[in-house]
Amino acid sequence: MMNERRAVVLLSGGLDSATVLAIARADGYRCDALSIAYGQRHSAELKAATRIAAKLGAESHRIVEVALDRIGGSALTDPAIAVPEKFAVGIPVTYVPARNTLFLSLALGLAEVTGAHDIFIGVNAIDYSGYPDCRPEFISAFEQLAHVATKAGVEGTVFKIHAPLISLDKADIIRKGIALGLDFSETISCYQADADGFACGKCDSCRLRRAGFEAAGVADPTHYRA
Repeated sequence: MMNERRAVVLLSGGLDSATVLAIARADGYRCDALSIAYGQRHSAELKAATRIAAKLGAESHRIVEVALDRIGGSALTDPAIAVPEKFAVGIPVTYVPARNTLFLSLALGLAEVTGAHDIFIGVNAIDYSGYPDCRPEFISAFEQLAHVATKAGVEGTVFKIHAPLISLDKADIIRKGIALGLDFSETISCYQADADGFACGKCDSCRLRRAGFEAAGVADPTHYRA
């Protein structure tokens, strides 16, 4: 019999988060998908998230707007900062300040409302471009925060932050997604995808994605601009 536990899944519309939703569904969770319109220049991914949530059988899909472009400080939210097309040393300018902290906070709020004890996020500590909020230390710290920062936590709910991709490389993530029947052509990972979802093929995210398909021995289904 299918497990009837409920989960909130952060869904960007990219390769990793789609795989995480597929994993949660395969594990028997009833999933409420949550996407964030945070002022990102690659907002075409939100259309992909809507398609993916429907195809993978999410119970609901919410898109919450948070104007991180009003804060700036990242090439993903500030058009005056160019998206790099070479790998950077250190934390790149595509890092969005406090993004995953905010995303998990919103997911935690939704979990309190829906009664979910489980939150899924597609962070990865290998192919993660050096972002500090993609590391196991961050996930562990936020899980502890959830227990002292919420009514549900104080009253005894044990929240679990699931990061099932955190120790996988991109090729392994792709293999796992394919095994779960994912159509990766539906996903958008590019940091500067155009309005129709076509990828640049040059940014960090595009290069990591393409290398992952090559390493997995799978044809890259990404839609690239000419």
